[in-house]
Amino acid sequence: MKKMLLLSVLALTFRVISAQLPDPVQLMEKSRDLTLMGAIKSDITLTIYEKNGSTRVRKINMIAKTYGGTEKRMIKFLEPADVRGTGLLIVDNDEGQDDMWIYLPALKRTRRIVTTEKGKSFMSSEFSNADMSTAPLTDFKITHMPASGQNGEWVIQSQCINETKADEYGYIRKITYLDKNDLKIKKIEFFNNDNILQRTIDVLSSQPVAGKDGYIMTEMLVNNHINARSSRIKYDAINTSTPIPDNTFVVENLER
Repeated sequence: MKKMLLLSVLALTFRVISAQLPDPVQLMEKSRDLTLMGAIKSDITLTIYEKNGSTRVRKINMIAKTYGGTEKRMIKFLEPADVRGTGLLIVDNDEGQDDMWIYLPALKRTRRIVTTEKGKSFMSSEFSNADMSTAPLTDFKITHMPASGQNGEWVIQSQCINETKADEYGYIRKITYLDKNDLKIKKIEFFNNDNILQRTIDVLSSQPVAGKDGYIMTEMLVNNHINARSSRIKYDAINTSTPIPDNTFVVENLER
């Protein structure tokens, strides 16, 4: 009886504290807005670390442009030879589902990435296709975690609203750690459908975007806690001053 009473008191205390915290949905919205980069060109190095210690390196070119709350990205693989010419077009919508297309040079065709593939590996790395865009907040129930507001960070849980969304993204919930001062993402933890911590993405470095109230995550490391593999994405030669034509982001350009 005493244990049940204590649990009830703790639950009530957390609800009271949560009511005094900023709206977690608004925090996540503001955090996403900071990552909308305007117009950017960059070289990217994707390094894949195997459990046995071996590594694979992929060289990528990315062009991105923001239109209001929507961001479009054209990604093309340059090296090694087995992935050269592979291209992705991503339309990251702030509302509604994101759109993704992939061009596979071996098949000489472009196809749409369907929702059931979003939780799958991004080019054999521990990043997923879903990590390449930002999921609509309406797909989740968003709440503060008990530690939110402590240690200089907001700790916010995004739980999929149903099993269909969990299957789509490849996780049942994620926990995002935001810097309390500037709302930059520090870390994201992903829990699989068995509610086991599967992956962690750590943001290792970032840089501000000139003339804009935002930033670019220039280096990210993902660790898979199930298979002991990891992958790193690093941005180099970042250019935010060159104009990018709107007709860059069309499916036909994937094959060029």
